[in-house]
Amino acid sequence: MRVASSAHPLKSPLLSLLHEPVAIKSFNQIHALLLTSGFYKDSLVLAKFAELLALSTHPSSAYKVLRQIHHHPIPFVFNSLISGYARSKAPQSAFLLFKHLVGNGAPIDNHTLPAVLKSCTKFSGIGEARQLHGVAIKVGFLCDLYVQNALVHVYGTCGGYADAGDLFEEMPVRDVVSWTALISAYVKGGFFIRALELFALMDVEPNMATLVCALVACGRLGDVNTGKGIHGLILKHEGEFGVVVGNALLDMYVKCECLDEARRIFEELQERDIVSWTSIISGLVQCKQPKEAIEMFHEMCASGLEPDKVTLSSVLSACASLGLLDSGKWVHDYIERWGIEWDVHIGTAMVDMYAKCGLLEMAMRTFEKMPHRNVSSWNALLGGLAIHGCGKEALQHFDRMVRNGFNPNEVTFVAILSACSHSGLVEEGRHHFKSMTEIYNLTPRVEHYGCLIDLLCRAGLISEAHELVRSMPMKADVLIWGAMLSSCKAHGNVELSQQILGHLLELDPSDSGVFVLLSNIYATSDRWGDVTRVRKLMREKGMKKEPGASVIDVDGKAHEFVVGESNHPKRDEIFLVLYSLAKQVQVDGL
Repeated sequence: MRVASSAHPLKSPLLSLLHEPVAIKSFNQIHALLLTSGFYKDSLVLAKFAELLALSTHPSSAYKVLRQIHHHPIPFVFNSLISGYARSKAPQSAFLLFKHLVGNGAPIDNHTLPAVLKSCTKFSGIGEARQLHGVAIKVGFLCDLYVQNALVHVYGTCGGYADAGDLFEEMPVRDVVSWTALISAYVKGGFFIRALELFALMDVEPNMATLVCALVACGRLGDVNTGKGIHGLILKHEGEFGVVVGNALLDMYVKCECLDEARRIFEELQERDIVSWTSIISGLVQCKQPKEAIEMFHEMCASGLEPDKVTLSSVLSACASLGLLDSGKWVHDYIERWGIEWDVHIGTAMVDMYAKCGLLEMAMRTFEKMPHRNVSSWNALLGGLAIHGCGKEALQHFDRMVRNGFNPNEVTFVAILSACSHSGLVEEGRHHFKSMTEIYNLTPRVEHYGCLIDLLCRAGLISEAHELVRSMPMKADVLIWGAMLSSCKAHGNVELSQQILGHLLELDPSDSGVFVLLSNIYATSDRWGDVTRVRKLMREKGMKKEPGASVIDVDGKAHEFVVGESNHPKRDEIFLVLYSLAKQVQVDGL
């Protein structure tokens, strides 16, 4: 039989056919063509045929077919078959094939093990990876850098961080792939400090993958200085960067709450994908700039990009912060209209939005519709019930949460104690505060003490509240002293107010509200000298009374109005409407 040469006119069409999705339907014809034309002796054609086998045949059958076609196939062909299975929907098949090869004495080379190890990363097969590690030692491939790097990568991907670190330390030679594999493993496992320590020890030049991993670690640690250093390295070596590196920089600055730098990176990106937009939107929400987040979301939609679940969750959080019910409903409708699957994050954000926008009943209905819930979902519901003064209902749902097997966390108890405070449930508040340590092994934070102190103050139990303040294991913050001052004002306790002033001066708070409150207490008791003294203190500290503000939603855009502000772009139209309303009131005699 004549062997097909590399210049054979059928070779190019055959290789093209093997790439086509329809090739699997013509499997028998292609198989026959290989046997009759002599192409089975061409390694490249046979390797492509092996990839086709991986799409259509069981590993043991694929092995038999290759042996029938070629009695002594080279490792290159088997490696192609293994890689095909590794990319398939059943990556475990690659490991099964490897076992079949070894059992039948088929030849393997230093590319075979990395191909199988790659499949282990797909199905988290750390046990199989350890078996392959043993094979590498037995056949003498462990000294191969390609095999070592593949092992470090699979251990790190599958959670075997100690195994990855130990193997890395034993490697006599390491390249950038070795360092990146371990740094990536530490980042994936949440060992961000170790990742940056390893990055600092690198004795080879990092590549873009290394720098992206290091940027992720910087963002999670809030280490903006190291992040800026990495930014400098990127500019030094690349000048311009693509969307992946740009997104990593953007995410790092966002997580470090450096919004100016994040905006600069965002504006410099030549290409923006959904990750870019979501990072900047979520960053604005995280940094308490929900109005800007909503505006950025509208820009994203105008650019033609469709939001994903992460984007929509962030937008719902922004709507909740601003009380923009119409925008929140629009997001809800969008999710329903496009059939976006409800995950726990979207559901939780939706519950929180409806609760904070005043539609508690809708929040509860949304909660009940959620297919999956976590502790954050329950916390959103409990917090919503708390801010609406539904203390008893909040406690009932808390009991239901515990019965359903969810362990409350610190945020849960802030919601529960707030619910008790807003509903005057003193005994229940005391009980749940104690249960934090006695039942759930949680250490109360200053927020929990603040809620209980607020509850006691609202109930007029000022002495008990003051005693609790003095017994706290940490210093009381401005909010706690503010609650104490409010109670003092309500009950005319000027002497205790004088003591609280001393504590406030020790704290050197920047919040002017408590000083204004203290001044009002003195004014109520005609202690004008003390009023003057407090106002003087405020001037010395550079404090000003924060003006009131409100936000309304008009045509999906948030408009903020601040007391005393007169430079709104719609100023003339607003004043005209107000003038008309005032005239109408006069006419109606109201």
